[in-house]
Amino acid sequence: MKPEPAPAFVSVAATASVDVRPWKLAALAEAIGATLEGDGAIEIRGAAPLDRAGVHDVAFLSDPKYRIHLETTQAAAVILSPREAASWTTSKVRLLTANPYAAYAKAASCLYPEPQPLAGIHPTATVAATAQVAANASIGPHATIGEQAVVGARSVIGAGCAVGAQVMIGNDVRLHPRVVVYPRCVVGDRCVLHSGCVIGADGFGFANEDGRWIKIPQIGRVVLHNDVEIGANTTIDRGALDDTIVEEGAKIDNLVQIGHNCIVGAHSAIVGCAGIAGSVKIGKHCRIGGAAMIGGHLSIADGAVVAAATSIFSSIETPGMYSGVYPVQPHRQWQKNAVQLRQLDTLYKRVRALEKALADEMSAESESKED
Repeated sequence: MKPEPAPAFVSVAATASVDVRPWKLAALAEAIGATLEGDGAIEIRGAAPLDRAGVHDVAFLSDPKYRIHLETTQAAAVILSPREAASWTTSKVRLLTANPYAAYAKAASCLYPEPQPLAGIHPTATVAATAQVAANASIGPHATIGEQAVVGARSVIGAGCAVGAQVMIGNDVRLHPRVVVYPRCVVGDRCVLHSGCVIGADGFGFANEDGRWIKIPQIGRVVLHNDVEIGANTTIDRGALDDTIVEEGAKIDNLVQIGHNCIVGAHSAIVGCAGIAGSVKIGKHCRIGGAAMIGGHLSIADGAVVAAATSIFSSIETPGMYSGVYPVQPHRQWQKNAVQLRQLDTLYKRVRALEKALADEMSAESESKED
């Protein structure tokens, strides 16, 4: 008997689709705050890159290196800056804006709205008798809502989520599956918490007595202000005494650790695998790169940018770009440089001694000439 042929690979594009809400260009331009040049009656049914857009798609240009695709794009309309549009010879419809990337983000949100689950409590969910769940909220399978917890209007608590006692969940919040929010924490309106993130676990607080560790009770909370987004498997520790606070509009990526009593300023962004030790105050509009490490009890000024893989051991008092990473080099060369770096203190002392000897010699010569 001949073996059955292996099943042919079926592309995702051929088997799966994303729900799209079509928009007329005039309405879309108004929604994203762009100036429309062209036929506003054209219907847009999707968004795509310039080089792959179809005749019903909207595309965007924010990086000049992709300008090469402008003349050949099949897109129905393009979001771009007035400066780029000035030298574009095509008659295609334009959506003009000073920030094309942000406008594209708004357009994509319009075209691909987040599906809203049906309101109600799934039969397998467990909701405490004293909890308050809005009638139009959605509680997914096997989720648990603790005593005296509150879930606001239109909020979605995904499958397997655990919302602790006295937790406050605002309006239009989305907790993706298996999010854990510990007791008494607060999640503001329109926050998004992705799968596996943990909000309000104990901070790493221990006192040492005679070589043994004594746990310090962590009695603070985590408070997320409105419009915060937390990535998958990120952990934010509750405060030891005061609260750990993430202010309005902050965005935190996957696999980030934020220690107890930290404050993350409004509209700051922290990229994946960053580690923030306890009692750090990050200012507003800061950007912390991936795998950056920030030591405890430091302050980061408003508007500061910390490059990826940079370690911060002292406070940053003025905005700007901060980086502490050596450029990449072959491993053998790195080993040689590392050996030399270990001798820096010795070399410094030798140079200082030579400088002092030279200065003494010049001083002696000067005195001799005067005599």
